[in-house]
Amino acid sequence: MIEDRGVDFYQLDDLLTPEEREVRQRVRQFVIERVLPTINDYWERADSPLELLPELGRLGVLGGTIRGYGCPGLSTVATGLVALELSRGDGSVNTLFGVQSGLAMAAIYQCGSEEQRQRWLPPMARGEKLGAFALTEPWVGSDAAHLQTRARRQGDHYILRGAKRWIGNASVADVTVVWARDEDEQIGGFLVEKGTPGFQTAVITGKGAMRAVWQAEITLDDCRIPIENRLVNARSFRDTAQILVHGRLGVAWGALGHAVACYESALAYARTREQFGRPIAAFQLVQDKLVRMLAEITAMQLLCWRASRLCDEGRLTPAMASLAKMNNAAKARKIAADARDLLGGNGILLEHDVIRHQTDLEAVFTYEGTDHTNALLIGREITGFSAFA
Repeated sequence: MIEDRGVDFYQLDDLLTPEEREVRQRVRQFVIERVLPTINDYWERADSPLELLPELGRLGVLGGTIRGYGCPGLSTVATGLVALELSRGDGSVNTLFGVQSGLAMAAIYQCGSEEQRQRWLPPMARGEKLGAFALTEPWVGSDAAHLQTRARRQGDHYILRGAKRWIGNASVADVTVVWARDEDEQIGGFLVEKGTPGFQTAVITGKGAMRAVWQAEITLDDCRIPIENRLVNARSFRDTAQILVHGRLGVAWGALGHAVACYESALAYARTREQFGRPIAAFQLVQDKLVRMLAEITAMQLLCWRASRLCDEGRLTPAMASLAKMNNAAKARKIAADARDLLGGNGILLEHDVIRHQTDLEAVFTYEGTDHTNALLIGREITGFSAFA
């Protein structure tokens, strides 16, 4: 089910523009018609519905807040609503969107040359080209500023050596933004095109979360790219981190979508499931749990809305984005667990969707900065002391 059941308890709709409501409805209908009927099968088979990418392009959402280059130029709130509605359907589909729009396209737009933007952004906005964003390494996760992958200048080329891990879409991407340390010890972004010799990928198998999107390990073995494939405005980790700030806000919206889906499923189930002669929704313990789920969702909604408006005004700080991600990922995780509990034994069945959202939230809880990493980023801002070594 993906119908509203009083989930907008504080009438958040009043804070949205007509354009934002229209985008939300457009994506919601897409999820109902194209995602929900088949996604459990994809999830169970650990297959990825890549055919949805061109449809997302026709939906007019790829590129999010980017203006020009065939991108929609949405508000940050509208882009967040896209992530909410896609995650409300399925987290893997939202990951496909988030990696394409919020990471790969954002990196090219913010750090790329005009030629790089013109070449890549229009076909990526149409969903004709798929992008990936390769930052995390087998030995470097939360400590992303200390990358070990290297880029060495050799004439008119760069030679990339190293490895990446947990890179969404990389095994099938047309272009991957690889972050590496150059000879001046600065972190830069490098566009590696599909089929480049020395660029090898292997899909990570055995996942219990986000099973309908492919994450890959990347090996860079003397991967040779032309110098014009370096992102000209990516010269330090600060440039990379700025992209992650917006990414964390997108994750906060996605976590909200997972939470809403779990709450709606639990509420619908409680209204129809009878025990001891009446629906379980009539029992005090069940009502208390549902009310507390709704209270958390309402707080998550308002946090997302305010942070996104601040982003559009240029006032969102990295710590603000971290707070939104940290709070919403943790709260959504708890809501999913409570929803699974309310469904009893049936809660582990994919047909009710909750177990898929619950396991996917384990990935949401970790990526774009773990819970503790985000907490320490916020702690540094409010205390003035860094707890990082």
